[in-house]
Amino acid sequence: MQKLKKGLPPLEPLIAFEAAARHLSFTRAADELDLSQAAVSQQIRNLEQNLGTALFIRSHRAVRLSSAGRSYQHTVSSALRHLAAATTDLRKPARSERLTIAADQSIAAMWLMPRLPEFQQEHVSVRLRLLASDDESDCLGDEIQMAIIHGDGHWPGYHTHRLFAEEVFAVCSPEYLQSMPLIGSATDLLNGQLLELEDEHWNWINWQTWLSRNDTHLPAGHAALQINSYPLLIEAAKNGQGIALGWRYLVDADMQKGSLVKALDACVETQYGYYLVWPERSEQSYAAKQFLRWAIAQHSQ
Repeated sequence: MQKLKKGLPPLEPLIAFEAAARHLSFTRAADELDLSQAAVSQQIRNLEQNLGTALFIRSHRAVRLSSAGRSYQHTVSSALRHLAAATTDLRKPARSERLTIAADQSIAAMWLMPRLPEFQQEHVSVRLRLLASDDESDCLGDEIQMAIIHGDGHWPGYHTHRLFAEEVFAVCSPEYLQSMPLIGSATDLLNGQLLELEDEHWNWINWQTWLSRNDTHLPAGHAALQINSYPLLIEAAKNGQGIALGWRYLVDADMQKGSLVKALDACVETQYGYYLVWPERSEQSYAAKQFLRWAIAQHSQ
C-alpha cells in the first residue's frame, strides 16, 4: 500500500486535469468545478511538477494537450469514472439482501445447484453467496446464515429442520451392471470394482459399514478405487468405472435419467440425514426465511 501511495499524485489535481483536458480550457474547467481559473491552473501546474512533464501546451489564447497529456488523459479519465461509479453504487440505498448459505460439496453440487435458479427467479432481490465445504466448521461459520449439512440434527446453538433422511444403496451405470455376473446379494458386489469415498467423517457411511449392515464382510485389503470428492465418485460410477454408494435425493436425478441404476435393491437407512441449520444467536433475515421455506417445499415436491 505504501508503494501505491507513493506512486499516486493527489486526487484534486487529477480532477482538475481531467476537466481541463476534456474542455481544452482552464476557464471552462474552473466553471465546472466551481473554482477560479487561477486555482485550476495552479493545480495542473502542481501536477506537472509532480509528474516531471508538461501535460498542456499553452498559448496566449488557448491550451492543447501535449503528447504525454493525451496519453495520460485516457488513463485518468477511465480511472476517475470507475471510482465515481463505484462510489455511487456504495452510496445507493440497498435494494437487495445478501444471503450466505453453506453446504457440503455433495449436496451443494448434486441437490442445491440444480435447484438454485428457481429460487433466484422467485426471489430476484436476494443476492446469493454459496460456500461449499466438507468441513463442518466452515459451514457453521459466523458469516453463514443458512447451512445444509449431514448429521443427527443436534448442533448446540443452532435451530435445525431435517430436510431428508439418509437412505443409501449401491449404484452403477446400466452398462457396468450388464457386464457383472448376476448380483443377488451384497456379497456379490465384491466381484465388482467398489468406488470408495475418501473422507474424514466418522458418521458418513462407507462400504465397510454398508456391507456389514447387509450381512457381508469387506475383506481386509479389498482393492477399492478411492476418490475424495463425492460428485466425482458418482461421475466415475456413471462412466462405468465401478459401483458406488448412492444417497437418495443426491442421485435421484441421475437415476431418473437412466445414467445410474441400483446394483442391488438393498438399502441402508441410518439415524442421520441432511438438515437445514441456522444460528440461534440472531433473528433470521427475510432472505433466510424465504430460503428455508423454499428448501422445505423443494423436498416436498
